[in-house]
Amino acid sequence: MDDVIITDFGARDDGHVHTREIQNAIDLCPAGGVVIVPAGTYLTGALELKSDMTLRIEKNGCLLGSPDTADYPIRQDHHEGREQLCYSSLISTGPAPHRNITIEGEGCIDANGRLLFQREIREGRAKRGKAISVRNTSGLTIRGITVRNAAFWCVHILYCRNVLIDGVSVHTAYDSEGRKNPLLYNGDGIDLECCQDAVVENCLIESQDDCLAVKSGRDADGRRIGIPSVRIRVRNCRFRHGFGVAVGSEISGGIRDVEVSGCEFSDSFSIASVKCRRGRGNAIRDISFRNCTLANTDRSIRPTRWFKGILYIDCSYGEGDFDPDVAMPADETTPEIRDLSFESIEGVSSVGYGLYVCGLKEMPVRGVTLKNVRLKAEYDSYIVNAEDVCLENTVLEGKTGNIPYRDQVWFREMKDG
Repeated sequence: MDDVIITDFGARDDGHVHTREIQNAIDLCPAGGVVIVPAGTYLTGALELKSDMTLRIEKNGCLLGSPDTADYPIRQDHHEGREQLCYSSLISTGPAPHRNITIEGEGCIDANGRLLFQREIREGRAKRGKAISVRNTSGLTIRGITVRNAAFWCVHILYCRNVLIDGVSVHTAYDSEGRKNPLLYNGDGIDLECCQDAVVENCLIESQDDCLAVKSGRDADGRRIGIPSVRIRVRNCRFRHGFGVAVGSEISGGIRDVEVSGCEFSDSFSIASVKCRRGRGNAIRDISFRNCTLANTDRSIRPTRWFKGILYIDCSYGEGDFDPDVAMPADETTPEIRDLSFESIEGVSSVGYGLYVCGLKEMPVRGVTLKNVRLKAEYDSYIVNAEDVCLENTVLEGKTGNIPYRDQVWFREMKDG
């Protein structure tokens, strides 16, 4: 195996941007070779990986994103389930099919999102870029590294098969000095979109928004492409802040066979959010969470139309004027949620519901099982438009009674949804 060291190509820890030198090292790396980022901080703009290579960031090594938007060419990319013009991500692949890509090491990828967020928003020429965006790749491994401080989502995996993300630390809103980006929104940790056979394990994800999300495209564009997310496993991870593990809300290619197990949630608003809305179409099914715990004492985030509680299943995600008693005609745009299992779950939260289930009048949520579950929250439960909800050896503790939906504060506006 041939090693290529970026300093041999002129990259330096000197505060200057070395995109060209680092990209040259990648381009000239032989098949099966390793591009090494040694100790030091190397300022760079957008970089593009290729097939049959490893990017290894060694201990005390860091790829730091340039704060200049000119270093991130605008191109067609995927943003929230649709192809749109986006600023290039710091680390990405092109749209052509790729194979056997590894990103590993004890070092850091810092996207400099605290500055880029403000500058990309101010320019408004395209959608915000990510820290890592890998698409259309068979055989992707991300192992050991720390990824932080994106202007948008931190790690986005799209149209990929045979994915392993192991022992990675993701901090979406913080830079290497612990400074928080107070303006960031939609700052997801890891997003798996239209992916098959993916494992995320032994990771720490500290997020401003969804810690980890499973998606499959949005509305007509997602249905046209029609690539589902299937056989996703999330194991032995720790989630801090944000909104736990989300399935949806972009589900138009379909999502099935997702298992989350052995995970710990700390000051996260939720363990599980399974969410969609009219217009998306397709189905979420065969989803299981087991052996998970949550302890949330953070009252800075209150329930809204976007976030409901510890376990929430919501077919009206983000709809401020939703009326659960009104049915609409069912067609290809009608989403379906069915066959969900929650086993050996313990959660305590100072806000929201323990269990929230809201289906559509024309398409109820079907088949929800809670077994050996203990949840304590501000309110115990809200269940409407749901069939075959089974609670076995389960305790839901909170203020008694289903609080009428329209009396809640779910409808406060939030930026961008």
